[in-house]
Formats: sequence, structure tokens, C-alpha cells
Amino acid sequence: MQYRRFGKTNLNLSVLSLGTMRYLASEQTAIATVRRAVELGINHLETALGYGNSEKYLGAALHDLPQNLTRQSLYITTKLPPMPEAEPMAQSIQRSLERLDTEYIDCLAIHGLNTAEQLAWVEDPNGCMQAVQQAVAAGKVRHVGFSTHAPLELILRTIDSGLFEFVNLHYYYFNQRNQAAIEAAAARDMGVFIISPADKGGMLYEPPAQLSELCQPFSPLELTYRFLLSNPQITTLSVGAANPAELDLPMQLAERTEPLNAAELAALQQLQTPLNQLAHRCSQCFACLPCPEQINIPEVLRLRNLAVAYDMTSFGQYRYRMFENAGHWFPGRKANRCTDCGDCLPRCPENLAIPDLLRDTHDRLNGAPRRRLWE
Repeated sequence: MQYRRFGKTNLNLSVLSLGTMRYLASEQTAIATVRRAVELGINHLETALGYGNSEKYLGAALHDLPQNLTRQSLYITTKLPPMPEAEPMAQSIQRSLERLDTEYIDCLAIHGLNTAEQLAWVEDPNGCMQAVQQAVAAGKVRHVGFSTHAPLELILRTIDSGLFEFVNLHYYYFNQRNQAAIEAAAARDMGVFIISPADKGGMLYEPPAQLSELCQPFSPLELTYRFLLSNPQITTLSVGAANPAELDLPMQLAERTEPLNAAELAALQQLQTPLNQLAHRCSQCFACLPCPEQINIPEVLRLRNLAVAYDMTSFGQYRYRMFENAGHWFPGRKANRCTDCGDCLPRCPENLAIPDLLRDTHDRLNGAPRRRLWE
């Protein structure tokens, strides 16, 4: 296992972190998964108050560690949502401490700092951060960061606020929009924690045959882990193992943090070719926004790009069905809300027939909404 400094926190984190959103099946499975992870050298365990029984199960696992490990040798991150007032945040911090059955939280992340209103709550000196700062002063919390699904512009504003020591971020080979946020965080010496590269990075644990063929001689998951681990500005990646066996594949790459080699670069070049050759390809310039109907046009067309170029239709359906069902976690209305107003057309540098492509995407990807994992 390789380890990297988590920005100004000065914590030395394993480059793979155990994310615990998916180990909700039973306390026994959770304990076994945590035990296996720490035996393999993972020292960063991440949970959230909103992940069902995850905090409680992690707390139990911390009392069943291998004999050579102690609570002090591990780093725990939990996440709490932003709030307009201090007292509810103080109560939530105390609740998380009790559920985790620990005296302190190594890293507390403001969870889902996704909107300008939430950022205003955080920047209010009498708001929720007052309780966070009091918890830091009392030794209950040691480091503070934020997780986000926000648009890039809001992420950059939050980084520039100077309130945080680390960021939990979505950034993947198939979605590099947040590269500027990684660079901004690095400039402020903030730790960078990449969220869910196997799942939200493309459901790469179940890749379509077309994608697998393009990635040869590597698997899609192997290639995306290497793409991320080769970036020294990224501290650690979340591995959302639901059981001990799901740790096996990522652990094969835990020592592979060196720059991409010639074969990996060639595979990424090969992977890019179908996208470059795609007719009616959205380049993700975001010039089409804002949409009067609040359609997240770039994200809709990104999912279409992936479905057409790589047959990543299952992933596209998984993400597209979250529109109108996940609030600020995945904002935007579905593509069939388009009224053909034409506002986006003159702004598109590729001269795409955006309303037609929106309808095509809806026909390809719409279906029953998917339940969130902790519901």
C-alpha cells in the first residue's frame, strides 16, 4: 500500500480508502470488510450520518481490529449535511460520535455542499460552522473539509473560501470537468479524496463488452484507477467494497502510483478514439447553459456520448433516472422537458441540434427511477 499526505491536514492516508456506503447488509459483513481492509493496509475509513447504519457498523468494527492495530492508527471521516444554524450541527456531531463509539472524528466533511444557499450557511459566522469550530476546539473533530456534487464554479468558490482542509470530489476519466477544482485544491494545499470511481465513474465493475475491448490489455476499472493514482495531486480514492472480496481487484493497484506507462497511455488513446469520432458529440463546454427549462444539457449529452461511443447504456440509465429524483445531489430536469425554445442553439460551438439530441437521450435512457442505496 502506498500512502500520501492529505494536504494541510498532514495525515498520511492510504491511496485507497474504504467507503462504507454499500456495506449496509449486516453488521457482521461490515466488521469483516473493515477488518480485511485494514489488514491490507487501508488506514482511511469513510462514512456518513446519512448512510443508514454505516456509522454504527463502523463503530462496531473499530472494536474488532487486528491485534497490531489501534483506533489511533486509523483515520475516520464522517460527513454531515450543511445546516443554517449551529445547534443542529452540534447535535449531529455528537450523534455521529456516539454512533461511531469514538471520542474524536479525524476528518469531518460538510456533506453535499451543492448549492449557493448551502455555501452561504457555511460562510455565515453564526451558522453551522460555528458548531464545527467549537467541536475542533474541544478535540472532538480534528480536521474539516467538504464533499460536493456542485457545479464547478461553486466548488471553486467553496475552495477559495479558505474554510476547509480537504475536498471529496467527483473526478474520473469519463468526467474530467472538475480538473480545475483539483488544481485549485492543490494550490491551497488541500487534500483531495476522489469519490466512487468504480460506480459513478462509469459502473466499471460491470463494463460493457465494447468498453472492455477498447481498454485491452487492461480492464476498464484497472485503467481508471491508474489514471487517478498516477496524479500526485490526488491523495486517495474511495473503494466502496460491500464485502471483503470486493477489495481484491483495487488492492492489486495499491502500489501503482507511478506515472502512466507507454502501454497505459496507448490504451487511453485507444479509448478516446470512439469519442473523438462520434457524430453529434457534445464537447462539454457548458456554453448551452442556463436552460430555461432547467435541463442539465451538458450532463444529459455526456451520458449520451458514453452510451453511443462505448455502449455504456446501463450506466447512462442509472444516472439519467436520477434527474428529478435526487434534488440538489443531481440537479436538472429530464430531457423531455425541452420546449424547443432554441435558446441553446446559437451558443453551441459544434452547432449541435440540441433539442433533437435531448429527445434521443431521453428515449435511450429513461425508465423507472432508481432508489438511493440507503433508502
